[in-house]
Amino acid sequence: MRYRVWIIAACLLLIVQKGYTDELHLKNGDRLTGKVVRMVDGKMLFKSDIAGETTVDLSNIETFNTVDPVEVHLKDGTSFNQKLLSARAGRFSVEGGIDLKAQEFAVGDVVSINPPPKPIPKWTGDISAGLAVTRGNTKTETITASLNLMKRTDNDRTTIGVDYAKGKQVDKDTGEKEVIEDWWRAKGKYDYFVSKKLYAFVDGRYEKDAIAELDRRVIIGGGAGYQWIETPEMNFSTEGGLASLYEKYDNQTDSNSEISIQLGYHFDKQLAKNISFTNDLTYYPSIDKFSDYFLTTTAGIRADFTERMFATFKVIFNYDVTPAIGAGSTDVKYFLGVGYRF
Repeated sequence: MRYRVWIIAACLLLIVQKGYTDELHLKNGDRLTGKVVRMVDGKMLFKSDIAGETTVDLSNIETFNTVDPVEVHLKDGTSFNQKLLSARAGRFSVEGGIDLKAQEFAVGDVVSINPPPKPIPKWTGDISAGLAVTRGNTKTETITASLNLMKRTDNDRTTIGVDYAKGKQVDKDTGEKEVIEDWWRAKGKYDYFVSKKLYAFVDGRYEKDAIAELDRRVIIGGGAGYQWIETPEMNFSTEGGLASLYEKYDNQTDSNSEISIQLGYHFDKQLAKNISFTNDLTYYPSIDKFSDYFLTTTAGIRADFTERMFATFKVIFNYDVTPAIGAGSTDVKYFLGVGYRF
């Protein structure tokens, strides 16, 4: 009699345990019992009672349930922390008592379950430098340097960039060194995302060019932009707004100050495993006279040869319809160097 009691108790214990375990129903008819650990990037980590931890593609899941509340995030931005119940094929339901419009959801709409904590946003960027030396018929020395910084959070994005170039050439007749390049620029931009794609921005630029007689060019602007694509492999955004453009030249007493329209885009793409391409363009036509404009664009390609080190080639093209007296409208600068990413 005593053995029968123990057998009945063991069976009851198994029944209770079975009723208090997560279940995963697959489209091929299989059923797993155990524990839903988490789901990210379309893959669910499930700790099975028999097979241990296993990874299941979300596309293979018919429905599932949990005995404990789990944190769920959906594609439409909805999130909740509740027990989940099995439902009809391709669906799951939520235990009552939450303030949602519907209690049943599609399995395919799940973005994550119990996602790991998001890393604390931090500054990332790179620094690069180049040196070109010629000897023989001409003696020249040119150095270039660039610094790029970015910080991205869920709500905003901050970018800072600095470029510098200086070169000297030895005059064959006098033997004296003359400056053939003396230029630098700094720019900063802050984007605040009012939605996942739409953002407001403010930005500023400061530029000097001794060879082009540019004492300073100061641009402060703002407007709205749209992030069409934002992935680790490719980014594309467009934006428009207004800007205040100020120019002062060394060989002119008068300065130029005007309000301009600001239109631009940014594009970058991973072309191959270790090769990436970047291009941005900003166009500033004067509101008073559209034919009077300033345009700047940058295009660059980077080849990574270690996790941190890379080689880079960048071209900066500026076009100013009203340059300094005696200077040309077109200015092109080339940067070739090596860099370090952090």
